[in-house]
Amino acid sequence: MLRRAIDLFNRKGYEGTSVADLAAELGFSKSAIYHHVPSKEHLLAQALDEALDELTAVVRDALDDGGGSVADGRAYARLRSVVRRSAVVLAAHQPAVTLLLRVRGNSAVEKEALARRRWIDAQLAQLVRAAAAEGAIRDDLPPELVSRLIFGMVNSLVEWFRPDGEMTAAAVADAITAIAFDGLDRPARG
Repeated sequence: MLRRAIDLFNRKGYEGTSVADLAAELGFSKSAIYHHVPSKEHLLAQALDEALDELTAVVRDALDDGGGSVADGRAYARLRSVVRRSAVVLAAHQPAVTLLLRVRGNSAVEKEALARRRWIDAQLAQLVRAAAAEGAIRDDLPPELVSRLIFGMVNSLVEWFRPDGEMTAAAVADAITAIAFDGLDRPARG
């Protein structure tokens, strides 16, 4: 039910989708929908949690000196890991993340999701700041801007990435990480 609700919300917009629309999509009656979930907003909350829970876990791991998932505890390595892992999470939960990127704060559930996104953004900017302080990345750009630009690239996956396409999620995550941290210069030939 949640998968179909997410797809319908993405097609018609959350506000443009009624419980009757969802019932028709699933071939249920409206009362059958309410037997499984208390409200349309409950489905939205579940969808947004799907998108945010793993992203939050990725960021929390990085804040916890790598959380055991990054052998090198430096901020640079943790930031690089967050970028790569976030791209993989986005690809795995693309419909839910697409929905997340479309919320505007029109309900309490949406406002909570936006607050969680702002927390993630702030933590990423802190990692950028720490990596710059280590001397691992340039320090002449505002960390908030760097974070937004890098994660703008990650978030763009919702527009074009297809799990059944030519590139795997891991290959795309590796490419984003390489471009964000190594640039587009040709690698030195050894």
